[in-house]
Formats: sequence, structure tokens, C-alpha cells
Amino acid sequence: MRAVVQHTFGDAGVLSVERVRRPEPLPTEVRVKVHAAGINPVDWKTRAGTGMAGVLGEPPFTVGWDVSGVVDKVGFGVTTLREGDEVYGMPWFPRAAGGYAEYVTAPARQFARKPSNISHEQAAAVPLAALTAWQALVDTAHVQAGQRVLIHAAAGGVGHLALQFARHLGAQVVGTARAGRHDWLTKLGADELIDYTAVRFEDAVSDVDVVLDLVGGDTGMRSVGVLRPGGLLVAVPAGVSPELAAAAEARGVGVTPFLVEPDGPALATIGALIDSGEVVVEVEEVFPLEQVAAAHVRGESNRTRGKLVLRVAS
Repeated sequence: MRAVVQHTFGDAGVLSVERVRRPEPLPTEVRVKVHAAGINPVDWKTRAGTGMAGVLGEPPFTVGWDVSGVVDKVGFGVTTLREGDEVYGMPWFPRAAGGYAEYVTAPARQFARKPSNISHEQAAAVPLAALTAWQALVDTAHVQAGQRVLIHAAAGGVGHLALQFARHLGAQVVGTARAGRHDWLTKLGADELIDYTAVRFEDAVSDVDVVLDLVGGDTGMRSVGVLRPGGLLVAVPAGVSPELAAAAEARGVGVTPFLVEPDGPALATIGALIDSGEVVVEVEEVFPLEQVAAAHVRGESNRTRGKLVLRVAS
């Protein structure tokens, strides 16, 4: 099968499409013929030697965790899926899944049936971003109707889905994004938007119950001051430093690190929201597998609206 392989850490130029052995499913696993693979920041960070490189170890390896495709083979003991089922998922994360390839194998219950009203390219954009948003807001922050939620990088892959999930939960949603994204984000349900290039968000918003920090850097420290007493900061990309923990304690607010995990049942719930039309998925551009390097360069610009996707099936 074709797969994107890297033999060393480095820039996007280390990625190449090669022929590798097709995997076989173990008991309780399925093999999925991948039609499309989503691209996420963790992919290019891992490629460069950070991200999940410490989990994957030294190259050669194949990055990628978001996939959408068709069950091609079923291992012994699988009862939830059959050959021919259209599925999507984020298998194995943070261990290697090899998503940038024509076939992947993983436990059947790490997949869910693909939403029926979207393409494989759109579905491949969902799992990691949507599970990050869902698990952060629902399972970690326990967002309730009437609460005020601030989402940083609201126009990104995770952010635009988090905005819609927070709205679904009945929260009042504030987002940070460039002014050019505001009309689109308003249509997605944002109640208030802040152009972070024109104003410091801490000067424009206060009394927030939950902050979802998808940026990192000093954004977490700056976000502590906009929380209500007892509020919670979910620090996704950067984790919680001792300084951030101390600042949160002094302010009387909570702060927690976060790492997404595979969750087939949550993907089924998310898929139902997509099929109902309550949640929409934004894919800015689809690249053929052979243009994976260009896709990574585009992603690293940090100016993407929604997600980038690789078309894998020929």
C-alpha cells in the first residue's frame, strides 16, 4: 500500500510517499481502507521531533490519526462493525496509528459510523478536533447551559467545532479570531467575538466560567484574569506550568492540562449532531496524498479556516 513515511525528523521535506506492507487486523480489530486523512498540528509537530515524537520514538514512522474510510476486513471478536461499513475515527492516539496511508488497523470500538450526510474528506477532518473539543468541554469542564465560555483560536480546526458544541450545550460563547473570520463564526453561533490582532482579549472580556485555550504561550496566563472565581482554564497545547498553576490558585480558579483520547461512543454522538445539521465541519482545502509536504507547510502557517485534509483513496 501507499503510505507517507519519514526517515528523520525535520521540515515538511522529510515526508515521502512510499510502498509499505499492508497491515492485518488482530482479534477485536478492523482494517479500514482510508479514503481521507485529516491533518492536525500534532502531525507537523511530531514530524519535526516534538508533539508525540516521544511516544512514537525515532523514525521511520507514519504520522496521522484522523481517518475516514470503509471497513475492509474484520478481525475475530468484532461485533460492532462489518465489512463495507463507512467509519471514521482517531485510532490509537497518542500511539502510532499511521493515518497517512491507504489502510489502517485498530480496535473496532475506536471507530464510529461516518456521518451519512458528509463526504469522507469532511469526516476525516472531524475526529481529533471534535474529540478534543467535546472531551474538553463536556467531560473536563462540564459546561452547563447559561455559562460563559471563551474559546481561543475559534476559527481553527478545534475552535470552530468547540464553538458549536458550547452553543449546543446552551452556553454563551465568546471567541478570539481575526476580524475576517467574524461573520463566519457568528453564523456558527458565536455570541461575541474579539479580534485579537486589534485588542488584548483580557481588556475585552471578563466573568468567564470556562476558557478553552487552544493557543498556548502566554495565552493561558493572560486568561486566568478573565475567569470568574471558581472558573476553569483548560490548557490544551501547552499544559500547566508551575507559574500558571500558582497564578490560578492565587486567583481562586482552576486550571487543568488536557490530552484527547480515542472515543468511539463520543464520535457517534458527534456524528448525530452533524447529521442533524446542528454542527457543520469546515474543510479549507483537500490535498492529494502526494502533496502532503505542501499540506504541512500550509498548516504550519496557522492561518487555516477549519481543517486541511489529505485525499488518500485513488
